[in-house]
Amino acid sequence: MRILAVDAGTGTQDILLFDSSAPPESSLKLIVPAATQITARRIRRATGEGRAVVLTGVTMGGGPCHWALDEHLKAGLKAYATPDAARTFDDDLAAVERMGIIIVSEDETKDFHDARHIEMADLDLAAIRRALAAFEVDSDFDGLALACLDHGAAPPGYSDRLFRFDHLRRVVKERNDLRAFAYLPDEVPDYLTRARAMLGCVDTDVPIVFLDTGPAAALGALQDPIVAQQDEQLVINLGNMHALAFHLRGTRIYSLFEHHTGLLSAEEIESLSEGLMAGTLRHEDVFGSHGHGVFYVAAGERLSNRHPFVAVTGPQRAKLRASDLKPYFAVPHGDMMLSGCFGLVWAFAEKHPQHRQEILARLLPSATSP
Repeated sequence: MRILAVDAGTGTQDILLFDSSAPPESSLKLIVPAATQITARRIRRATGEGRAVVLTGVTMGGGPCHWALDEHLKAGLKAYATPDAARTFDDDLAAVERMGIIIVSEDETKDFHDARHIEMADLDLAAIRRALAAFEVDSDFDGLALACLDHGAAPPGYSDRLFRFDHLRRVVKERNDLRAFAYLPDEVPDYLTRARAMLGCVDTDVPIVFLDTGPAAALGALQDPIVAQQDEQLVINLGNMHALAFHLRGTRIYSLFEHHTGLLSAEEIESLSEGLMAGTLRHEDVFGSHGHGVFYVAAGERLSNRHPFVAVTGPQRAKLRASDLKPYFAVPHGDMMLSGCFGLVWAFAEKHPQHRQEILARLLPSATSP
């Protein structure tokens, strides 16, 4: 079975074409610029040309494309956007207009002949197929596994950082397992607008699963045999934008915190991690320093092991290279950058039990052997 896994980050989008008929190490892999980076480059090209931009498509990840659009507007150039595209920058369209973006209808976008038209989306399956075809790789796949980080559409006046953390906490309270973050398309909550927009870009009728990038990376790190053999793990995913740590016993969660990687020094990551393991890190401390929050699942369980095995993954893992935490750099199936994709494949097996044995026999052979 061939599963296309796409992990949409801020710096890169990581792509894996998993094939259950071969070892995971030999699966086709691509690490390419994230969709928000591509969109940012297109906006900056228009800025350099002195042209207006017309943004169409769907809601996608912000960050780089948001910063590029700010620069465009500060240069005195016009920016138009359809409502769905505009929600990339803020769920409140009135706030988008206050930025200086002019909201227009799909029909009105046809009137801007001299502007640069930019279609926004986190997922471009046509581009992936073209990349595969360039190397004579069959672009057909039997399943699709997608990941992005979604803050969710917070109510007006409510912190989007807190709204996202409310979601993380809610999922864990309902079912304490990393795999609980995996959704079939019709299970994705309405408030996860970026996730739903990404799923809306799918142009093929195959089984699908969606998973948040943080739990995806942790599920991937657990596939490293050194990490897997530990009784308890602190898995830290240092992404280009977000840092998310889970204190785990296998896939069961004792506690977690989420912050912004760029705001944290190595010493601060160490302090947060040590506080989480000791049970002394407070939600107010994380949120008050512009992070998302901290959550302890059960007061009795969080102190079961103050010194779990520390594993780190993510493109910013070098921040902890000389850390006193003495972390192990997880390399699931020999590739750290594909941690999220390997986690996605595991999530696909979780949500599509008819394919579970075939997938896990290749992905987690020790767990499926007699």
